[in-house]
Amino acid sequence: MFEGVLPALITPFKDDKIDFSALETLIDRHLAAGVSGFVLLGTTAETAALTDAEKEEIIKFSSQKINGKAKIIIGAGTNNTNATLRNIETAAKYGPDAVLVVTPYYNKPNLSGMIAHYTAAAKAGLPIVLYHIPGRTGQKLSVKFFEELLAAVPAIKAVKESDYDIAHITQMAVKFGGGRLNYICGNDDLWPAFLGMGSRCVISAGSNTFSPAFVKIYNLFCEGKTQEAILVFRAVYDIVDASFYEVNPTCCKYMLEKLGLCSSGVRLPLGPLAPETKQKIDAVLKAVDKNLLIK
Repeated sequence: MFEGVLPALITPFKDDKIDFSALETLIDRHLAAGVSGFVLLGTTAETAALTDAEKEEIIKFSSQKINGKAKIIIGAGTNNTNATLRNIETAAKYGPDAVLVVTPYYNKPNLSGMIAHYTAAAKAGLPIVLYHIPGRTGQKLSVKFFEELLAAVPAIKAVKESDYDIAHITQMAVKFGGGRLNYICGNDDLWPAFLGMGSRCVISAGSNTFSPAFVKIYNLFCEGKTQEAILVFRAVYDIVDASFYEVNPTCCKYMLEKLGLCSSGVRLPLGPLAPETKQKIDAVLKAVDKNLLIK
């Protein structure tokens, strides 16, 4: 269903308005780098700080710009089922390949509630990518929970996995990967580990800056050149790490500003990076092979 590298696009701002010129440039550069798709309105897009009108403007503009050249997943999940359904209804107008629906944060639904939530989301007829990110939602789903949820909601075709529990990841990959489920890496620093367990897709925040490196890693791995792929990952790892010195997407946006591609501005409640963080990122950018970065 999904393979390769899918950057979770940032929302570039200029004077606190969406900078569509910068967004167009970013899409063009990623397409040139060989990405397989894009995630619109994910966490990295600061979606929680956008108005409904802005969200639809981003979907419309990006969908027209991508125009079938790559797959599109649109973030639609919230912790309010009716709001999620409205978001899916809006997304459906633009024909995405799937919608990304996070497990409801803060509420921590039980199994019956979770099944009902995703069953309702499935009524629009779009494939669902379930977003499992316990660090932000406050709820980690067990493999058993997943087993019952997936059996009850066939429309869940993929899981973006952003847990860091390697035992959980391994169990999920063994039980569901390559068959029932498109098991997608959701943590940039675990991309080689996911490839080794059979995953063939990453939804990557940091790839806003280093999509050429991750595309190269993917292609080498698929060619059976595992050691070469690992060497590329080692070469880009400091940038991967630096992308999360502070909360996402603050570091990615700062890097993109340094690369001359957009402003580093974020919306409240996010704030600018600390001066010492900028200095650390500057040092990493100076040292990295520029061929691994977006151009």
